[in-house]
Amino acid sequence: MRKLYTLTVVTILSIVTFSFTGKDNFNVEKQTKKVVFADTLTWKLLGQIDYQKKPDKKYGEVMFPVINPKLKAMQGKPIVITGFIIPIDNKNYAISKNVFASCFFCGKSGPETIMGIKFKGDLPKLKTDQYVTLKGTFRYNDSDVEDWIYHVENAVITAGK
Repeated sequence: MRKLYTLTVVTILSIVTFSFTGKDNFNVEKQTKKVVFADTLTWKLLGQIDYQKKPDKKYGEVMFPVINPKLKAMQGKPIVITGFIIPIDNKNYAISKNVFASCFFCGKSGPETIMGIKFKGDLPKLKTDQYVTLKGTFRYNDSDVEDWIYHVENAVITAGK
């Protein structure tokens, strides 16, 4: 009962303190916290994809992605997306709609549920299934069967670190 009382008091004090803070407390230059951006690219939109059979020199007939017009318009533009970190190897990560146990590699999802990541600057140390928000540049691939369909380049973690 005492723990519940303490938790209630701390919660009320937090709400009261937050309610009476002035606008200056939200000035990014005065704060040391990172700014969190709302997602501008959703997994639902990434999932709106079709496939078309085409010949490939190496693999014969392959299903190539047909990127929808909304995503084509986002090529090379800044985006924000949230998802789960999937380690590919010691130097590469992907961001996924699903946790590792249900990701594309396990056969429970399609290739449109994962994006390759190229980080801006040094490679951060991340954990499998870490939930993060990334800000970066969107790139799609509709011609190289050995590459991800979607990419986040110059990626920076804005939340979840």
